[in-house]
Amino acid sequence: VQLQASGGGLVQPGGSLRLSCTASGSIFALNAMGWYRQAPGKQRELVATITRDGTTNYSDSVKRRFAISRDYAKNTVYMQMNSLNLEDTAVYYCTADDVGRLYWGRGTEVTVSS
Repeated sequence: VQLQASGGGLVQPGGSLRLSCTASGSIFALNAMGWYRQAPGKQRELVATITRDGTTNYSDSVKRRFAISRDYAKNTVYMQMNSLNLEDTAVYYCTADDVGRLYWGRGTEVTVSS
C-alpha cells in the first residue's frame, strides 16, 4: 500500500485545513486508516483513526476539533482540522493498517503561526 498525503501548509491560529491521503489501491478492505503527527522535538503521536466499520477515534488534544472521514470511490481518507492552535504544528503522516501491517505515507507539514 502506497500512501500520498497532501493538504498541509501555513495557517493562522483558529484557522482550518483539510489533509488528504490517497492510497494506491482500494481502501475498502483495510482494517483501519489513520493520521499520526510529530511535532518538533516530540515523539510521534496518534491523532485519529477510522476503522473498517467506520468507528473513529481521536486523541484528547484534537477531539471536537478534528474529523476523520473517507471516500471509498477515491481511495482517500481526509482529516478536517478546525480551530488550529500553535500546538498542532507538526508533520502529519497517513497510515494504513492492512491485516496488522502498518503502512506509512510521507508526511505533510502543518504550521500554525500568526
